[in-house]
Amino acid sequence: MKTYFAQLEQAMAQTSSFDGQTAKIIHLTNAHGMTASFMDIGATWLSCTLPIEGQRREVLLRSPTMAEHMKQDAYFGAVVGRFANRIAKGQFAVDGKRYQVGINNGDNSLHGGVEGFDKKRWTVVERSANQVVFALHSQDGDQGYPGNLDVKVTYTLTDANELSIAYEAHTDQTCPVNLTNHAYFNLAGEASGAKSLDHMLQLNADYYLPTDAGLIPTGEQKPVLGTSFDFMQPKRIGEEFLTEPDQQTAGGYDHAFVFKPEVTDGISAAAVLIAPKEDVTMTVLTTKPAIQFYSGNFLAGTPGASKTYQLYDGLALETQYFPDGPNKPEWGLNNGVLSSGDCYQHQTVYQFEF
Repeated sequence: MKTYFAQLEQAMAQTSSFDGQTAKIIHLTNAHGMTASFMDIGATWLSCTLPIEGQRREVLLRSPTMAEHMKQDAYFGAVVGRFANRIAKGQFAVDGKRYQVGINNGDNSLHGGVEGFDKKRWTVVERSANQVVFALHSQDGDQGYPGNLDVKVTYTLTDANELSIAYEAHTDQTCPVNLTNHAYFNLAGEASGAKSLDHMLQLNADYYLPTDAGLIPTGEQKPVLGTSFDFMQPKRIGEEFLTEPDQQTAGGYDHAFVFKPEVTDGISAAAVLIAPKEDVTMTVLTTKPAIQFYSGNFLAGTPGASKTYQLYDGLALETQYFPDGPNKPEWGLNNGVLSSGDCYQHQTVYQFEF
């Protein structure tokens, strides 16, 4: 274990990051030997290992070095914000005033803009044997967003083999806020050669959000029934892959799925991912109304920990509010706009069985 942690530190904390300083790495281990590692750059979930058959299985994708981490645009394991996912043309209106935020994804803003929360150094405010708390202050005007925003993210590794992520935020002006973690999972192992398409997935979601060519939701909430987006029962991801125009536009799955309201209580199974050999099951519990299921359609050529990644080498399950929500007032509370004085409070748990 110490050797593994040392290798991780050597890869990510030997050379300077965006601000010219080296990253701080924090390691957590539970009673069963499961580990989770984090760094203060992007409050990033850097590593997750499971003790399986005497081996240490890494189930997260990541960059091989800090230098490569700074070049990649996959957002490996980072907390993304202020607004996760896309905002059309980087524009929205709040309280009658229009705002323009950074464009970094075609014509649109993605994951907070050019210098989103993934590129910031977060402060480690608390840490213990099983928990680390990161905090970030985003000043008024950061990336074009209104208001001073204070964010806290708490990672807890439990002896029930759960990685819990609790999000809290406060703003002094009404502002879009949509925080998520952008971990990429491969439950067969980061170096296994298995694909996201080989996994089984269940999403307790009756609807998904179709998108235009720029992957901005059209505004429709489309029933999954009778489509390739139906994951109400566990299904191999590759089974109906690229069989419909809504998938073909995105090169696979890169869509928000709208959870049944009753599974967003933080204690019900909202999503379940099963490894190709069924030796690992990951259950997602959340208080968020939706999840962006991304099958790794743009990974090709990205340097990774064990190899250069190819298409579908990992997948993301990002719990969140609806993409482009600030421009869709008809979505009501799911649009991800935080009122001044209100507290943003959400939790997502990734529970592993092995």
